[in-house]
Amino acid sequence: MVERPAGFWIRLGASILDGLIISGSIFILAALIGLDGTAKDGMDAIINLLYGLLVPVFWYGYTVGKRLCGIRILKMDGSNVGIGTMFLRVIVAGFVYLITLGIGIIVSAFMVAFRKDKRSIHDLLAKTYVTYQKPEEENPYQDA
Repeated sequence: MVERPAGFWIRLGASILDGLIISGSIFILAALIGLDGTAKDGMDAIINLLYGLLVPVFWYGYTVGKRLCGIRILKMDGSNVGIGTMFLRVIVAGFVYLITLGIGIIVSAFMVAFRKDKRSIHDLLAKTYVTYQKPEEENPYQDA
């Protein structure tokens, strides 16, 4: 069940923040090690891919942008995402968007804006949703 789904604008804001953070980091790193042109573009693609795949897996469904916006990705059963889920969400959905020449991205934006559960194409493919729900915090001092 989808609890407290995140809508279009907050998800867009988180994506913009992630883009700014990644682009700024790559710009600084490329300048420091002297990369330009194709090498910089290749590094950009690899870092973007790894960031999108791995950060949510190891950080309770958050990326830096999502964390700043107070939203995160969860599986439909309420559990945290794993590498397989993120592979479907990032890679497979990316191919869908590519073969539809970007029309899939537009459709996804409308889905997030107008569906009650706020799920997009990549959410449906990966069986995920984006929510304001925070991870349950464990109390290390509580008796078992």
